[in-house]
Amino acid sequence: MSELQIETETLIEQIRQGPSGPEIAAVFDFDGTLIDGFSAAALYEHRLRSFEIGPDELVRTVRAALGPTLSEAQFTELIESGIQGWAGRTEDDLLELGERLFAQGVAGNLFHQAWRLVKAHQKQGHTVVIATSATELQVAPLARELGVEHVLCTRLATEGGVLTGAVEGRPPWGDGKVAAVEGFAEEHGLDLAFSHGYANGDEDLPLLEAVGHPHPVNPSDELAAIAAERGWPVLRFRRVPDRFDPRPAIRTAAMYGTLLGTAGAGILAGALNNDRRLGVDLATTLFGNLAGVIGNIDFEIIGEENAWAARPAVFFINHQSTLIEYLVTSRVIRSGFTVVAKAEVKQMPVIGQLFSMAGVAFLDRANREKAIEALRPAVEKLRSGTSVVMAPEGTRSLTPKLGRFKKGGFHMAVQAGVPIVPVVIRNAGEIMWRGAKTARTGTIQVVVHPPVPTAGWTIADIDRARDEMQRLYQDTLDDWPGTAGATGTVAAVTR
Repeated sequence: MSELQIETETLIEQIRQGPSGPEIAAVFDFDGTLIDGFSAAALYEHRLRSFEIGPDELVRTVRAALGPTLSEAQFTELIESGIQGWAGRTEDDLLELGERLFAQGVAGNLFHQAWRLVKAHQKQGHTVVIATSATELQVAPLARELGVEHVLCTRLATEGGVLTGAVEGRPPWGDGKVAAVEGFAEEHGLDLAFSHGYANGDEDLPLLEAVGHPHPVNPSDELAAIAAERGWPVLRFRRVPDRFDPRPAIRTAAMYGTLLGTAGAGILAGALNNDRRLGVDLATTLFGNLAGVIGNIDFEIIGEENAWAARPAVFFINHQSTLIEYLVTSRVIRSGFTVVAKAEVKQMPVIGQLFSMAGVAFLDRANREKAIEALRPAVEKLRSGTSVVMAPEGTRSLTPKLGRFKKGGFHMAVQAGVPIVPVVIRNAGEIMWRGAKTARTGTIQVVVHPPVPTAGWTIADIDRARDEMQRLYQDTLDDWPGTAGATGTVAAVTR
């Protein structure tokens, strides 16, 4: 029997059209469902580097990974053998380790489709639960980023905040997981018959059977066969590229090569015409036109006409990926702009030099006086007719979570007497997330909202506008493309 697949956006629409309320649960497994791969890999790597794993435990772990699905008793034995060495360490110490491992690698393995599904359930007022056999140190950072309050996970026994080296209670594995979910549902008045479950492994079959809407995610072969037999629609989330596939690296190198080539053309044109602005505009326009083709990246732009409705302007772009944001900026805004960037960007190979050539204002956010001083040239640029592009969040988050907007861009627009144009990128991180070395192929989705006038604004208006602008971005991302979809014009730019 063939597999029945469902697209993430189709399921999100079904969730929106379905019943709402906290009595409906959305239960997500963690490893392999919310993230690609296993968070334990980062933990084991840390323990190996720290010489905390002996040969016996290493052999048991490898056998477990390569062998058949573990029973609940076997899983409990395996995890207890792994945490015995933690006896005497504080709970706070382990949670701090979890935050560090999350920032260093686990966050980069997040399935962005899963993020959107969680947000869709939250928007419907559903009770979102993460149910996982992983420990709190592994899952807590992502739960916080997702805004998920309820986490059912393997708890480590403590005495006075110090680990004993034992497991507390029954680990949520197999039947243990569904027992934990059913107990939670009874305690919170949830109706599992109308609830959703997301999981990827054979051991999670009991969980999927316990809910009215089972959703296998990148399922194992055995689970995929059962899903096909029972007619369960399967979600296929986009996985991290195979490290042995050279094509992403070749395409990314070609994109950087395009950046260098177009910059060279711009420098030459500017020198020949004694006009640096002409050279910068040529470089950005060429890069916007060519790099997407070279990288096999398409664009779907809503409201593109708004990018030309009022210039000069301060363009806000949400911060996810430096190279992709520069590509989007060059494709959407094209010419007549400079950017405001963090001081660290100046040290980046290629991009730092190009930004310096284009008269970028580099901000030292650690020094308020220097940051204010750095904005003055940008204000003068605006007054002279050059637009300014900046990330209102100031810094990239570890996940698609929108950061708190800073006020600098608002002050800049008011001082120069120009409007603000909100540009919302939905999925730059799916193409190339922070810290990634290679870019994926795909379609970047962008909404350009109408310009927001700033004439006559006071300090109080800036505070209000900052909050309203933050809500605009959040609403656009949560319910894409928001109100822009009803009035904007979609420009599908193919390769």
